[in-house]
Amino acid sequence: MSEILLVLLAGVAAGALNAIGGGGTFVALPALAAFGLSPVTANALSRIALVPGAVASTWVYRRELTPVGAISTKALTATSVLGGGVGAALLLVLPAASFDAAAPWLLAFATAILAFGHRLSRAMSTALGRSFGMRSQAVLIGQFLLAVYGGYFGGAVGIMMLALWGIGLDLDAAAGNPMRIAQMAAIYLSATALFLVASDALDVPLLLAAMLVGAVAGGFAGAHVARHLSAQLLRGVILVTAVTTTVLYFLRG
Repeated sequence: MSEILLVLLAGVAAGALNAIGGGGTFVALPALAAFGLSPVTANALSRIALVPGAVASTWVYRRELTPVGAISTKALTATSVLGGGVGAALLLVLPAASFDAAAPWLLAFATAILAFGHRLSRAMSTALGRSFGMRSQAVLIGQFLLAVYGGYFGGAVGIMMLALWGIGLDLDAAAGNPMRIAQMAAIYLSATALFLVASDALDVPLLLAAMLVGAVAGGFAGAHVARHLSAQLLRGVILVTAVTTTVLYFLRG
């Protein structure tokens, strides 16, 4: 029972982190790996368990979802679903070692863009004498690649999304937080559909159920907390989460 309680609490923390600033995978994955699960199984199980939490958070934010630039929500969500499925398929057929080596550097890049993206965008606008931004097609390509990463590993994919939208569309991190959660839910849903069929995550139903229940509670509560944070404070929470997850992942590798 103590082990189940630990996984339950890890699910609460992961669901809340994903709702507030991202990085829930870095709580869920180590908690599951501590019970001797293989990295692929722990990764798949954490993704399955975090889906209901992401959906619960999206429900809380349902009236605050706004399009990302000129991109329709349907196009963005379809891109996330497709990329998440591709990433999940790669997780099941490819070794994780090579991607694990690159992941800390991807996180470091995303954190830097998140921290300095607005300044970079303004500097480029001043230099070019006009507003800087990426075309919608370029943003969708970037979203697809991030969704593949989200389906394959998922660590800090929400932080990377905010970084992409910030530099590509000059979208404020706080304003983009509701859509970030919705797109994470889309990525996790498509990945979960494949994991339920092709992985062995269902071989440990008690661990899955405990983390799932915790993630729903944490995701619901975390979204309510995030809605009452000021834009500046929310940006600070997101940035601190980004820096922390990046440092921890470098230490882990």
